[in-house]
Amino acid sequence: MPLTQNPTDEDQLAALFADAAAHHRTLELRAGGTRRDMGAPRAADIVDLTAFTGIVDYDPPELVLTVRPATPLAEIEKLLTEQGQMLAFEPFDPSPLFGEPAGGGTIGGAVLSGTAGSGRLTAGAPRDHLLGLTAISGRGERFVAGGKVVKNVTGYDLPKLIAGSWGRLAAVTEMTLKVLPRPRMVRTLAIEGLSPAAAHRAMACALDGPCDISAAAHLPADGDRPSLTLLRVQGFAPSVEARCLALPDLLRDHGRPRTLSDEEQAHWWNAVRIATPLRNAPTLWRVSLPAHQSSPLIARLDDGRGRWLMDWAGGLLWLASDAAPDHIRAVTAELGGHAMLVRAPAELRARIPFEHPRPSGVMALERRVRRAFDPAGIFESGRFLDQDDAD
Repeated sequence: MPLTQNPTDEDQLAALFADAAAHHRTLELRAGGTRRDMGAPRAADIVDLTAFTGIVDYDPPELVLTVRPATPLAEIEKLLTEQGQMLAFEPFDPSPLFGEPAGGGTIGGAVLSGTAGSGRLTAGAPRDHLLGLTAISGRGERFVAGGKVVKNVTGYDLPKLIAGSWGRLAAVTEMTLKVLPRPRMVRTLAIEGLSPAAAHRAMACALDGPCDISAAAHLPADGDRPSLTLLRVQGFAPSVEARCLALPDLLRDHGRPRTLSDEEQAHWWNAVRIATPLRNAPTLWRVSLPAHQSSPLIARLDDGRGRWLMDWAGGLLWLASDAAPDHIRAVTAELGGHAMLVRAPAELRARIPFEHPRPSGVMALERRVRRAFDPAGIFESGRFLDQDDAD
């Protein structure tokens, strides 16, 4: 039965890693645990990082925030909102997808999984906002990378490497993030009744125009509700109002948009952010691909029940499908994308890698990088079903 270790400082963490390497044990780093059911079932010992929580430093005028990885996203968002600021990549909290209340996610989980919400379309991914970090490698060595200012040059950009590494390189104990001013006004225009292909054309038209769209998404029809194509405009009030007045003429060949109320836009963007329409699907995929390929993929994989939704103007597709996993990944790869198995029964997760397999050359390079940080493979918990997990 897996053991749970609860280090409270960096010295204990380093000693724990050194002991695991000496005794050939594998470890899984965990804080909020909202992603624990992603990937293959596993028996690695758990390193509970919940002691590494709290705000270390926050300088609103400099737009810089330093936090420990187990700090709840809800705590960070409350602090930033009070100062009229935000994390522009809109951290993704997967809690509702696994039957848990929203708000259980941590900043470490958001950054180390590399996932973002609808703001990813124009604001970038977590790696684009991670300025610096302190971490303990699989060697048991403490290192510092990056810095605590926006303009910083330190040679190798290790923060970008570690963001999205899923805890396979090091245990982050502190991270510094760039924050941005919260927009003074947010408005959403919606077009009803478009097909997936027509929705992509409308979103592409809006993004290519002068109206500076910050997010674009599309939800299929559901019962009596027609499909909805969402276009978000944000910024200073006079600018937002002018752009919202210009959008209907820009989109005249794609439909007649209407402006949603504050309550409506909050509801629908939240539905997109946590894939609410797909919450009860037993198998859920998160597909990243060229935006213009979303509608062809839907045409080939949708079972007619509309169990999907588009974000990032089509660049991200949430898909609930009963098709064979190999078929889903083959179609996705053919269209230039990759498919992550976010949620599935344990039996399926035990044999299907949750990350889309990469070419052998890429996998070999990834292994070399991981062994540089973790030569004993203590972070190869078994979650990923790749070659290192099998060794």
